[in-house]
This record gives sequence, C-alpha cells and structure tokens, in this order.
Amino acid sequence: MKRHPYIIYSFALLSMLFWGLSFVWFKIIITIYEPITIIFLRLVISSIFLFCLLAILHQFQKIKPSDYKSFLILALFQPFFYFLGESYGLKFVSSTISSVIISTIPLFSPLVAYLTIKEKISRSSLIGIIISFTGLLFMLINKDLSLNASPKGILLLFFAVFSALGYSVVIKNLAQKYSALTIITYQNTIGAFYFLPLFLIFDFNHFINVVPSFYQVSALLQLAIFASSGAYFFYIISIREIGVVRSNIFTNTIPIFTAIFSYFILAEKFGVNKIVGMIIVILGLVVSQIKRY
Repeated sequence: MKRHPYIIYSFALLSMLFWGLSFVWFKIIITIYEPITIIFLRLVISSIFLFCLLAILHQFQKIKPSDYKSFLILALFQPFFYFLGESYGLKFVSSTISSVIISTIPLFSPLVAYLTIKEKISRSSLIGIIISFTGLLFMLINKDLSLNASPKGILLLFFAVFSALGYSVVIKNLAQKYSALTIITYQNTIGAFYFLPLFLIFDFNHFINVVPSFYQVSALLQLAIFASSGAYFFYIISIREIGVVRSNIFTNTIPIFTAIFSYFILAEKFGVNKIVGMIIVILGLVVSQIKRY
C-alpha cells in the first residue's frame, strides 16, 4: 500500500527531530560517562526495547544466511563507525555545530547513491542541496568568518558523515526485504557486540564507580528509545518510499532541531546567523522536493 507523500515526509522529519535531540541528550550524559559507555548502553537498552516490541507485535523475521554479511557490514557502518565519530566529535565540538556537520550528509549522498545504486539525481535535488548547505554555512560561521570549533572534532564528525553514507547504501537493499523494526533490532544488537570489548577494556572500571542522577538516566533512556530506535524506524521507511537522496536531504533539518533545544535545555547561544541559516535550510528542503509528485 502506497503511503501519502506527506506521511513519508512526516516520518523523515520525526527521525531528524529525534536525531537532533540526540545531540542534546548526549551532552547531558557526557558529563558523567565516556563516549563508548554511552554508545554501548544506548545500544543495549535499544536492543532490549526493540526485541520486546517485536515479541508483543509478533513480527519476528528470520534473517536469510545470504544477508548475514550485509547486516554485519550495516552495523559496522552504523552504529559502530558512525557513533565512534559522532560521540568523540561531540567531546570537542558544541551540539549545534556537531549537528550542522552531520547534516552535510545530503551534500555527498547524491554522488554516492549514483555511483553505487544508480539512483538518479534530479536538478531540484541538486539546487535544494546547494541552498541548504548555504544555510548551514550561515549557522556554522561567525560574523568575522571564523569557525570556533576543534579541527579534531570536525574530522571525527566527518568520519561519522561518511559512515552514514555507507549505511545508506547497504540499507537500501535490506529495506526491501525486511521490516524497519527487524533491521534496527539486528543492527543495534550487532553494534552492541562490536562495542562490548571496547567497553570492557576502556570504560568498565569508570562505569561501575559512577552514580548517575535521574536527569542523566532519563536522557540516556530517551537517547536509546527515541534516537537509537524510533529515529531509525522512521528513517528506514522513508528510504524505502522516497529513496536515499531525498531521505538524506531531510538531514539538513537536524541543526534546526538541535539549535532550538540546545538553546532551551543547554543554554547555547542562538544568534541571527542561526535564524537566517535555518530559514535557508528549510527553503532548500522545499526546493529539493519540487516535481517529486
């Protein structure tokens, strides 16, 4: 059954809302836990939540042996590589700027999609990407044209960007065979096993000596359920319905959500540049969807 395009767009925006909030939740938790601990815990909690949900809905799907390799590669790109880049990048860069860098995924997505799965690039998509990226620059660059961010953090975040692009390519094929819940459950479970040795070697001793507050536990649970579960569910559906390129264009809205919630929750500055940038990003998003239907 074909869903109405506005429903698909709503799904895509919901996934970006949750991912936008994830930068804020992460900043709350990073005050007590190391990045690997946060990633491992969110994946474990997410996997338990998703397995319970699949059991309640009676929607378990067996993975075909021919797809084992694809799932292992999928989880390697994301959550493993992606979260390593994003989480350590967030240690050195503010939540808003981090989300701006992550949202450059659409800038590279059309080329990757064309080279790997021959997905056509429309003129409106290219124009929309250029406009949106211009808006991102308004949000990222100060009035004196300086960039107040750590080069190390920026490189780590771009590592996450390219990991997400690899994920988009692998997920395109799997999304046609398995339900979104099945894919997310297995990718997060495999990802948790990838991170387990790192957690035990580097973070376990610190983890057992820390007592988190209710506020921090709440942020971790939201990170696991909404960002690591719900966001991927809606994102995979949007990829299946409107493709990799158009789904990734919505990534440009992540900085908007992050900036708004960072202002109210983390008290980050919210100047004219961010407001102008957000308007331009939205304009680019609208342009990119012209002539789709």
